[in-house]
Amino acid sequence: MAGSTHSVTNQPPPLVGHDVYSCDRALSEAVERHVVPELLDEVRGELTSFGRTCGSAQVQEWGVQANEHPPRLRTHDRYGHRVDEVDFHPSWHRLLGKGVSVGLTAAWGRPGGHVRRAAAFLLWTQVEAGNGCPLSMTHAAIPALRTDPGLAAEWEPRLTSTVYDRDLRPAGQKAGALFGMGMTEKQGGSDVRAGTTAATALAEAGTYALTGHKWFCSAPMSDGFLVLAQAPEGLTCFLVPRVLEDGSRNVFLIQRLKDKLGNRSNASAEVEFDGTWARRVGDEGRGVRTIIEMVAATRLDCVLGSAGLMRQAVAQAIHHCTHRAAFGAKLVDQPLMRNVLADLAVESEAATTLALRLAAAYDDGGEQERALLRIAVPAAKYWVTKRCTPVTVEAAECLGGNGYVEESGMPRLVRESPLNSIWEGAGNVQALDVLRALQREPAALDAYLREVGKARGADHRLDGAIKGLLTELADLEGIEARARRLTERLALVLQGSLLVRFAPPEVADAFCASRLGNDGGAAFGTLPHTVNLPSIVARSRPQA
Repeated sequence: MAGSTHSVTNQPPPLVGHDVYSCDRALSEAVERHVVPELLDEVRGELTSFGRTCGSAQVQEWGVQANEHPPRLRTHDRYGHRVDEVDFHPSWHRLLGKGVSVGLTAAWGRPGGHVRRAAAFLLWTQVEAGNGCPLSMTHAAIPALRTDPGLAAEWEPRLTSTVYDRDLRPAGQKAGALFGMGMTEKQGGSDVRAGTTAATALAEAGTYALTGHKWFCSAPMSDGFLVLAQAPEGLTCFLVPRVLEDGSRNVFLIQRLKDKLGNRSNASAEVEFDGTWARRVGDEGRGVRTIIEMVAATRLDCVLGSAGLMRQAVAQAIHHCTHRAAFGAKLVDQPLMRNVLADLAVESEAATTLALRLAAAYDDGGEQERALLRIAVPAAKYWVTKRCTPVTVEAAECLGGNGYVEESGMPRLVRESPLNSIWEGAGNVQALDVLRALQREPAALDAYLREVGKARGADHRLDGAIKGLLTELADLEGIEARARRLTERLALVLQGSLLVRFAPPEVADAFCASRLGNDGGAAFGTLPHTVNLPSIVARSRPQA
């Protein structure tokens, strides 16, 4: 009898059936650090349960299916009536429903709400990042709506509900609602003040008719949208309901869905307004000021999303190398691969630690914490989101050819990785926002320096980086052209200070040596050989 020609050996088992939260020591330790003791058991229990959900084979399959079956636009029904609806695969609805049910839109009114939501959002991104957009928009809309107490009283209970109601009907008849956002236009892009959508006041106070277009409208199947339009007194924020109170559809013409590089399970649309009914949010001419806190919240979600993608990529790489052997030894035990894995793990931990620190600042709500966020959020958005792509690409390389194959899941991470750097203001927008904060808000720089100063004296490389940063801040010549460099240094120094204070010594040592002390190369896998590489890798290994 002929022998078998296909015995499968030397392949890792699937990374399923594990608790994604408890396996992530950087994340779980950050939660324990930032949640008050009386809440800790409750929060730990809910995140552990959610971590098991995220690691389950069923939920991971939902993520695959939602990505493989992207949304489809139906502009008309069979009779020729304009409907402007988006059809999603059932797995998309399962994912979005789960995200709503665990409170990913309910941070603002819960004790410790931002830290517990941030941790859960970071976990959920690892399943499928596409459904993060409507969850993020809905969460972030709350501070904008609170500029109008009447609107907040009406809409906030719907947006913070843990019930997912997918039907298109008047929001007042629903147990829960979701929000989208439409700010940018063809001719303006990030320059939202260049928008030409016009708002004409109607007879009822605070209501308007909108005419114009939006080049990017996130989550077009949502129940309501915050949009910017030009009112008589200038750029103004408006709430556009998808369905009006009488049950009729508002004029919301979806012209097409974007064919995107990644984030394919999520619908991003171009929409037209033609006499579209809207309610003003905030005062006329104060549109940017009205949405500024919403923008800050979505930018933090970009940081969290990138941290989640990095964590998943690193976990997959370490898992693969733990089980895969080559040249007589497990890959994870070979010095050069171990250096690569450790370097990736350090980057991932730095991102997670910074993201959770910013979420804790939201929970604190104090004046100094708010001032810290003014610099730290755009700096983190700039740097962490930019590090996501090289991390995911390097992690895919750790799987060799397998990492280039769709079944591994790594190509999906790679395609997703640039998104958070581009959305919610690309790199230059973030760097210039940091400059504005430095120039106009002295309290923001003071809060930042107080924060990094808490680690002063603990590591000479961090001390040197702080000194160098102060020298850069004192030199205003050519400051705009140096804005990216300065923003990068602000983010790195803040990450270094947090790791020196809170991470294991080997992680802080590796970060300070390679990111602050110039003892590392441009590529991953160039940590100094004196660093405790095995310990760093073991800390980040997922236990399936």
